[in-house]
Amino acid sequence: MPTKVKKLLHEVRFPGESDQYRQARDELLKAEIDLRRQVATVAAQRRKLPLGGPVPRDYTFEEWDPGTNAARPVRLSELFEEGKDTLFLYSHMFIPGKAGLPLEEGCPLCTSIIDAIDGAAPHISQRISFAVVAKAPIERFRAHAQSRGWRHARLLSSANNTYNRDYQAEAPDGSQLPMATVFARRDGKIHHFWSSELFLVPPEPGQDPRHVDFMWPLWSVLDRTPDGRGTDWRPALTYEARSKAR
Repeated sequence: MPTKVKKLLHEVRFPGESDQYRQARDELLKAEIDLRRQVATVAAQRRKLPLGGPVPRDYTFEEWDPGTNAARPVRLSELFEEGKDTLFLYSHMFIPGKAGLPLEEGCPLCTSIIDAIDGAAPHISQRISFAVVAKAPIERFRAHAQSRGWRHARLLSSANNTYNRDYQAEAPDGSQLPMATVFARRDGKIHHFWSSELFLVPPEPGQDPRHVDFMWPLWSVLDRTPDGRGTDWRPALTYEARSKAR
């Protein structure tokens, strides 16, 4: 009786790979295909969400006006750029610094996210309005952005409004929390559409909430490596300089 030949997913082979590697890789590839399909399914389900609640007020934020070299007020409704009815806001954490001053230092993890997103902001802004919100004063947030070399992301301060607290980016004790939130404008009214609520659900053992992994390429890269993302390592604001190759 002829031996049944197992159908391969594709014919490409990499240098020196064994049959054992190819068999294991094909099994993983099937799982990756299933994951890709599931990601598309969940995205379609997300797009079908009904509108959430209307915003309770037209929040007034502050942003830096380079023309006057001073802070200026901007309302939530004004963040919707012309011809765009979707607004994506990321709540960037600031944490107390070593001197004990409130909101002194930008969160290293949030900073890692915006380090990457800043470069993508011009592309994102072709489709939707996008901004990053911090509870820190706009002067402090701007200084942090300049220290990172950010050039594109629109920066806002919510120091003088209740946006962070209302949209789950602030704990009852005043500490800041990371949260991504999407608003939709329909018939002149602004509604909450989606927030990264995985942050509010207890994670499975050994996992982080992963609620903003979708906008954080760092972990996607590390997840493709033999050691993965690890359990203890976290991004930092500064790193020791690498030794120069001899």
